[in-house]
Amino acid sequence: MTLSSNPVSFDQVVEALLDEQHPFPATYLHSFSDISAKDLRTLKEIWEKVNADRRVSLLEDLEDIADADTLVSFDDIGKFALSDPDPRARVIATRILWENDDRKLIPALLDMLENDEDETVRAAAAAALGKYVYLGELEELPAEDIRQVEDMLLTVISGNDEKMVRCRALEALGFSSNEEVSELIKNAYDTDDPDWVVSALFAMSRTADDSWQPQVMKMLKSKDARVQLEAIRAAGELTLQDAREPLLDMLEDGIDDNELREATAWSLSKIGGENVREAIEKLLENAEEDEEAEFLETALDNLSFTEDYERMELFDFGTSEDEDDTDSIVGFDEDEEESDYADEDGEP
Repeated sequence: MTLSSNPVSFDQVVEALLDEQHPFPATYLHSFSDISAKDLRTLKEIWEKVNADRRVSLLEDLEDIADADTLVSFDDIGKFALSDPDPRARVIATRILWENDDRKLIPALLDMLENDEDETVRAAAAAALGKYVYLGELEELPAEDIRQVEDMLLTVISGNDEKMVRCRALEALGFSSNEEVSELIKNAYDTDDPDWVVSALFAMSRTADDSWQPQVMKMLKSKDARVQLEAIRAAGELTLQDAREPLLDMLEDGIDDNELREATAWSLSKIGGENVREAIEKLLENAEEDEEAEFLETALDNLSFTEDYERMELFDFGTSEDEDDTDSIVGFDEDEEESDYADEDGEP
């Protein structure tokens, strides 16, 4: 979507937003990025006068722009839209804030997870809390914050909320090193409910623990398309070398589903190794849509990164027993520093 660089007064933006007789001009969307405090107050004053469908459509457009352009920020819009009367808007608001790691959002998300009347909003809040679990593992959050987040997510999983909400809570906890989480993932995986299996695989992909390899490898052959897709993604996230040949075989046999095909190519780009580049290049040659070709080119770039990383790991940058030999091979002298599913009741 092309945005106009011509300055537009915010009064014009508001007038257009309230004008339900005409579509909201796409060229005005940039006006919401890094919005000033004054304009934000104005927007809040008229927000609920805007038709609910129009508000939702606007938020969707802002989300799309943010996904495509890292230079824009609609965080201020997302923050106040968390309390929008329409649950659709509240869900989109959590996604607009996906990259925002402000710990001040934690109480609002916890309140939504616990008290929002709409299950899709509760599920979105659970998913959004996953980034704080991750930050907690990096020790970038106070211990009290991460304890609150994990305790709430654990409570939701063991509670009576809708399965969708509990599945998102399990996925959010995938980053956690909490001892309870591995058992919860295993229990979800061992059910016969595809919803829980998908969430278990998603959580596995976040653990950075390749001990889940047997479970992931088994589900690469699942007859359930959603389960198979999540297994393919997990194989890539966990860089399971044993998954290379099965994934290459899948591409060789042909994958009709575009999402499944792209997920397979992307996971292979993260795993790397023999015949991977050739397989992705073949897909690129046969790509019929520009969007797919662009995605596969990105996958090849990612594969190059994987290959470079693998080559770096072949070298020992430390001091070897034979320092002279190390210097001649690596090019450093000794004074240089070293150079990254559930049962019928939905129970897991």
